[in-house]
Amino acid sequence: MPDRGWLSNAVVYQIYPRSFADGNGDGIGDLAGIRQRLPYLAGLGVDAVWLSPWYASPMADGGYDIADHRAVDPVFGTLSEAEALIGEAHALGLRIIVDLVPNHCSDRHPWFRRALAAGPGSPERARFHFRPGRGPDGALPPTGWSSHFGGPAWTRVPDGEWYLHLFAPEQPDFNWEHPAVRAEFEDILRFWLDRGADGFRIDVADHLVKAPGLPELHDYPARDADDVPWADQDGVHEIYRSWRALADSYEGERVFVGEIWSDDRERLRAYLRPDELHTAFNFPFLGAAWDADALRAVIDRTFDDHTPVGAVPTWVLSNHDVIRHVTRYGRADTRHRWDPVTEGVPVDLGRGTRRARAAALLTLALPGCAYVYQGEELGLAEVEDIPAGLLQDPRWPRSGYTDRGRDGCRVPLPWSGDRAPYGFSPDGATAPPWLPQPAHWAPLTAAAQQGDPASVLELYRAALALRCSEPALSGAEFGWLPAPAGALAFGRGPGFTCLVNLGDRPLPLPPRTRPLLASGPLPADGTLPGETAVWLRTA
Repeated sequence: MPDRGWLSNAVVYQIYPRSFADGNGDGIGDLAGIRQRLPYLAGLGVDAVWLSPWYASPMADGGYDIADHRAVDPVFGTLSEAEALIGEAHALGLRIIVDLVPNHCSDRHPWFRRALAAGPGSPERARFHFRPGRGPDGALPPTGWSSHFGGPAWTRVPDGEWYLHLFAPEQPDFNWEHPAVRAEFEDILRFWLDRGADGFRIDVADHLVKAPGLPELHDYPARDADDVPWADQDGVHEIYRSWRALADSYEGERVFVGEIWSDDRERLRAYLRPDELHTAFNFPFLGAAWDADALRAVIDRTFDDHTPVGAVPTWVLSNHDVIRHVTRYGRADTRHRWDPVTEGVPVDLGRGTRRARAAALLTLALPGCAYVYQGEELGLAEVEDIPAGLLQDPRWPRSGYTDRGRDGCRVPLPWSGDRAPYGFSPDGATAPPWLPQPAHWAPLTAAAQQGDPASVLELYRAALALRCSEPALSGAEFGWLPAPAGALAFGRGPGFTCLVNLGDRPLPLPPRTRPLLASGPLPADGTLPGETAVWLRTA
C-alpha cells in the first residue's frame, strides 16, 4: 500500500452535527457545541473530523437538502464559527473533512426556485432534470425510476413538467451535463479549501452523471444486475479528475472520500485511481457478518481492490445511515439497514457490546484509514423505540410509514449526568434534545466512562494511543497467520500480532507472546475468551 499522505494511517471521527453537542440550549447540536468538545476528540486520539452537512438547509433530510453551499445554517451557527472551528481543530492537530453533496440540492435552492418560475424549456431548468410526463395528458412520470427513500423518483410541478429526485422530492437532482453545474461546484470546493478544509466526503459519489436520455430501466443495456442508469456512469470520472487537479493545486494534502455503494470491484477501482478520489468507504466490511471466514474474505477483497490502484483501504463499522454495530452484532441477523425482518427481534446487548469491542481492535489493527462514528467510542446501541410521532427521517413518511429509517443511530450523545439531556445541552436548557435519549444511558456517558479501564471509551483511547506509538501499526505490512477455526490472526510487522476469537469457546494464546491490549478480560490460564480480540507483542 503506497503512502497517500496523512490519510494513509488516519483515524477519522464522524460528527453528525445535530446530535453531537448543543452549545446554545435549543436541543439541537451546533458548531458552538462541537468547538467546546474539540479537546475531547484530540484526547481520544483521532487524527481528523468529518462533519456531516452544516449548510443552510430547510432540513427535509437532516441537512442533505442544501439551499446554500457557502452558508452555515443558523441552527448550527455562522460561517465565522465554521472558520473558527477549522482553525481551532488545526491548532489541536485535527484535520477537518467537510461533507459535499453534489448530486442534488434543496427545492429552496435559488437555482431551483428560478427554474420553477422560468417554465418549460428555459435555460434555468436545464440545470436540473425536467421532463414532460408520459401518457396523453403527461400524467405519468417520465420513467418508472424509484426514489431511494420510497415512491417515484419524479415529482410533477404545476405547469405539468416533472423533475427528477433520486431521494426526497425536496432534493432535486442536478444535471451534471450542464457546464454551470460543474463550474459552480468547482467554486464551492475553492470556497471551503480557501477556509482551510482538509478534504471532502462526497455524498452518493457515483450518482452525479445519469445515462444519456434517462432511459427506462428495462431499456438500459445493463452490464450486470446491479447496473442502473442513474449511477456509476463513465462520465463521472472526468468530474473527479478535474476536482483532484483543483485540490492538488492547494498547499497541504487535501483529500476526497467517496460514498460509493458498488459491488462491481472493477468499477470501484476506477474511482480510486491516483488522479481521482483518495479513498472510498468500505461498505462490504461494514456489512460483513460476525464470522471469521466472511471477515477474512472481505479484508482480502479490500486489499485486492485497493492495491492495484495504490489506494488507501478504509475500515468502517458504523455511520449516520446504518444500524449501530452494537445492535447488529447483538442479533443473529446482522444486516445494517432497517428491515421488517429484524423489527422487534430481541438484541443481546451484552453479546453485541463484546463483539463491538473486539471489532474495534480488529479494525484499528488493519493497515489503512479507520473511521469512528460518534458514540461508537461510548458503546452506544441503536435506539429502536423512538415513538413514531417523533421520527424525522424522510424514509418514514416516504415509505408509507413502514421504514423507520435512520433516526435510531442519530440520537444526541450522552456526555454527563444521570438523566436526559445527559450534558448534550448546557445546564438550564429547557428545550429537549431533538430526538429522545434513552432513560438507561447514564452509565454510558463520556463522564461515567472517563478513567474506567473496563469502559469502551478507555478501550478506544488505549487502542488509538497504541496505534500511534507502535511502529508496526504505522506501516502497510500485513500478513495472515495460522489461526484455529472461528478465529483470525494477522501480523503487522515484527513483534505485533492481532488475534480475534469470533467463536464462543476460549482459544489458547500463541506461545511467547505478551498482551498489549485486549477487548475484554483475559483469564490467567493463557486463553483468549470467545468474542474477544487481543493485540500481542511477539518474541
